[in-house]
Amino acid sequence: MRRVLAVHFVPCALFVGGVLALVRAGSFSGRSDWGAVWPERPAEVVGLLATVVGCASLLGLLLQPFQVRAVRVLEGYWDRWPATAWLADAVGRVQRRRWRSLRERAHGAAGGGRELRVQADARRRLAGQPPANLLLPTALGNALRAGELTAGERYGLTTLSSWPRIYLQVSDRMAEVLRSARDALDTAVNLCWSFLALTVTSASALYDEPSHWWLCGAGLASASVAYKGAVTTAQGYSGLMHLVYDLHRFDLLEALHYPLPADRDSEEEVFSDVSDLFAGSRPEGLGYDHPGVPDRSASGHDSGGATGA
Repeated sequence: MRRVLAVHFVPCALFVGGVLALVRAGSFSGRSDWGAVWPERPAEVVGLLATVVGCASLLGLLLQPFQVRAVRVLEGYWDRWPATAWLADAVGRVQRRRWRSLRERAHGAAGGGRELRVQADARRRLAGQPPANLLLPTALGNALRAGELTAGERYGLTTLSSWPRIYLQVSDRMAEVLRSARDALDTAVNLCWSFLALTVTSASALYDEPSHWWLCGAGLASASVAYKGAVTTAQGYSGLMHLVYDLHRFDLLEALHYPLPADRDSEEEVFSDVSDLFAGSRPEGLGYDHPGVPDRSASGHDSGGATGA
């Protein structure tokens, strides 16, 4: 219920309420009369609130299946559409220049205390970025991609293919933390879209009223704050992905009934085979380990020896 309210209902209610205010003020047909926005009679107030709740609920239900797409558009997956492919390429070049500048600050020579702090900050920011050849056009996309490409790879696991499986092995407390972080990310993304849509609607209604253009600026500022919140939350979610692999990678092996590795080298080998398995290939030498189940081959050999005796 909390996810439905925060992620879907509230952003839609903000948009519906804003559009309804513009309609009641007459902004689409002439000069805005903001005194007419709030109804005078209690019955009209109830009707107005019911309209907002009903329309926001319906809009939230209609948009819910597109939640993943809403996030991915803000991540910068624009090269799939010809109309936006050029924009993805142009902004991607800017991101790569920023990445190279950040790397120079992170690995350059540092003198005094201030330069050391700048270098430490650059290294921290660089650690939260994917490699230069895999950068996305937006900060949100790079924050999430950093977790998608490094969380499991440190141990030989491919994160994108193993994440749905290892997610089912996490503890209840970790699952609650992950859900909370994901809800916060989706809420920030939906608020960003809501403010952007409301800004466009306000611009189409108030284009002939310069004294009210500040409302469009306020909408853009609110969308920027929501987007910044989404980036910050995505960075935290990426860190949680790393934590999941730190604590639960062996739980994944136990769930698959594969033997646990004895050392670091064998760990990378086992997880590399598991990643190949998830990708659809058939790795050789990956035997099973069934705790609590007697070895049938050994028991059969012992039984045969006893019969012969």
